Amino acid sequence: MAQVRFDAATCVHAGLARPTVNALDLDVRDGEFLVLVGPSGCGKSTTLRMLAGLEPVHSGSVRIGERDVTGLEPRDRDIAMVFQSYALYPHMTVADNIGFHLEIKGVPKAERRRRIQDAAEILDLTALLDRKPAKLSGGQRQRVAMGRAIVREPQVFLMDEPLSNLDAQLRVQTRAQISALQRRLQVTTVYVTHDQVEAMTMGDRIAILKDGVLQQCSSPRELFTRPINRFVAGFIGSPAMNLLDARIEGDSAQVGHWSVPLSTTQLAACTTAAITIGLRPENWILDSADGARLRIESVEEMGSESFLYCKHEGAFADAMSTLTVRCAGLSDYRRGDTVLIAPQQHALHFFDGATGVRLPDTTA
Repeated sequence: MAQVRFDAATCVHAGLARPTVNALDLDVRDGEFLVLVGPSGCGKSTTLRMLAGLEPVHSGSVRIGERDVTGLEPRDRDIAMVFQSYALYPHMTVADNIGFHLEIKGVPKAERRRRIQDAAEILDLTALLDRKPAKLSGGQRQRVAMGRAIVREPQVFLMDEPLSNLDAQLRVQTRAQISALQRRLQVTTVYVTHDQVEAMTMGDRIAILKDGVLQQCSSPRELFTRPINRFVAGFIGSPAMNLLDARIEGDSAQVGHWSVPLSTTQLAACTTAAITIGLRPENWILDSADGARLRIESVEEMGSESFLYCKHEGAFADAMSTLTVRCAGLSDYRRGDTVLIAPQQHALHFFDGATGVRLPDTTA
C-alpha cells in the first residue's frame, strides 16, 4: 500500500485553449478509496492516466509512496488498472486471464496458482475458472478483470469507469462488491466515474474536477452539506440543489417578494450585490401558510419518494425557471396542482454572485 500525491501536476493537450489538468494538488491517503468525478471533459480520466503513466505530466510531479514516478514507465509504477472495457482474452479461460500478467513476469507456476485461487475466492469466481469469457455475464467478466488486478498485488488500484457497461441492477450489486473488496484488501484506490451516486456511495472522499481544476475534495457528507462553491452545490445531489439568484438589499437577500436576512459576516464576505441562495429539494416546507405559491409542472413517483417540478407564481418568478421539491413516499399531488412552500431556514446555502464561492455559515 502507498500514499499517492499530485503536486501541481499539469497535462496539456495540443490544440486546447486550457490545460486538460491544471496544477492539480491532491493527496490520496494510504489505503483510501478516492473517487474522481466531474462533468465530461473535466480531466478526471486524464488525471488517472497521468498516475498510470499513460499521459504525460508537463509540469509538476506525481508520487506513489516515497517514489517520484513522474518519468517512470507504466510497468515500473507498481499499479494495476481496471478499464471500462474488460479487455479479456476470449481464447483464454478465466484462470488464464487472471494469471496472464504473472506468467509474463515469470512468476513460478505454484505461486501463480496460489494467487489465482486466492483472487478467485475473494471474487467468488472459483467455480468459473475453467470457463471462457463468452460464457460469462457482464458482472462476472468485470470480476475477472478485477481478479487480474488483484493478483498483481500492486501498491495502487486504478479504476476507470469499470461499471459503465453494466445494467442498473448489476451496477448497484457490483459497486457494493468493489467497495467491500477494497475495504478487505485495504489497497489505495483511485476510481473514476461520471455517476455521482457511485461516487457518493463508494468513496471515502470525492475529488470534484471542473475544466481541469480541482474544486473540492472532501467526504461525501461534507460535499453534500458544505459545498465549497456554486458549481459543487449544483453538481452533487440528485436531483440537483435549487439555486436562486438574488440581490442584496440592506441586510437581506431579496428573491422576488421573499426576503432572507444575512449576517454581518456574510455581508462583509460578498464582493457584489448579487448572491445565490441554494436549497436542496428535501428542505422545503410543504403547505406552508406563508409560503410561495407554485404550480406543479410534473411529478416523478419513485416509490419511496416523489419529486415535484414546479413553476413559480410570484415570489420566485424572476429567480429561476423551476424549483424541485421532494416529498416522502408517494405523493397526492398531480400536474397542474398548486402548492404552497417555504424554505427551511437552517438549510439555506449562500454563494457569492460573482465568484460562486460559499459564504460563511455564521449567524453573527
